[in-house]
Order: sequence, then C-alpha cells, then structure tokens
Amino acid sequence: MSLLVGGAVLAGSLVGCAPYRQAPASYPAASYPARVPASVEYGRVSHIEVLQSQQRGQSTGAGAVIGAVVGGVLGNQVGKGSGRAAATAVGVVGGAVAGNAIEERNSGGYATVYRLSIRLDQGGQRVYDVNSVGDLRVGDRVRMDNGQISRY
Repeated sequence: MSLLVGGAVLAGSLVGCAPYRQAPASYPAASYPARVPASVEYGRVSHIEVLQSQQRGQSTGAGAVIGAVVGGVLGNQVGKGSGRAAATAVGVVGGAVAGNAIEERNSGGYATVYRLSIRLDQGGQRVYDVNSVGDLRVGDRVRMDNGQISRY
C-alpha cells in the first residue's frame, strides 16, 4: 500500500515539471495584430480567409495522477513478492504516462484563425494570420503601423 501511495505522490510531483502553456492573447476589435516593419503602410483588404488550426491539448496533471493510481492498482494484481512490487511500480509509471496522454488528446480542439490579405497602395501584398478580424471587411482601407492593423 505504501508503494502505491509513494508512486502516486511521485507521479503527482512530476506533473509540476510540465511546461506552462499560456493561452493566446485576445485583441480589441479596433486593433489587429500583425507582423510588419516598423514603418507605416496603407492598403486595402483584398481577401479574408477563415482557417482552422488544431491546438494541442493542455494537461492539468489530473490525468497523470488518475492514470498512476489505476496503473498501480492493476500492477499490484500481478505476481508475488518483489515481482508484485516491480509490477506495481511499472503500472504507476505507465498509468501516469497513459493518463497524461489521454488528457492531452481529449482537451485539444480547433481554433479559428483568419488570414487577411492586404493589397498595399505602393504595390505588393501582405498576408497576416490573426485571431479576430473585428469589424474589418473586404474592401476596407487599412493602416499598418508598428505591428497593428487598423481601419483607416
């Protein structure tokens, strides 16, 4: 029993080592994120395309802990003596890995991304992927200044 509790504590402490993923920032409707040179450019929105991008699921660690407990219980049912202890340890580790993978897979989803095509007044075209187009429509005049797209 102490081996099972120890395995669960070990699996739970490993969850703290997982990298922190920050959610993407949201932007106000009047300003649109873009990567442009520091100079100001003007143009017209020529095309808006809706894209779906798959987001990788985020893990809270609960799947790893539950998986470790279940794996430890199942591993404890196998063998006798030191073989049972080894099977329990393998069950804890394997369950933690499997539980974490299942949680990540089930928490993933799709995010909508918009691809803005802007025909520049000086010739050429720029394409930007943004989280929201706000009130921009095809044909709108826009100003691109220091990474921000705004209606002009």
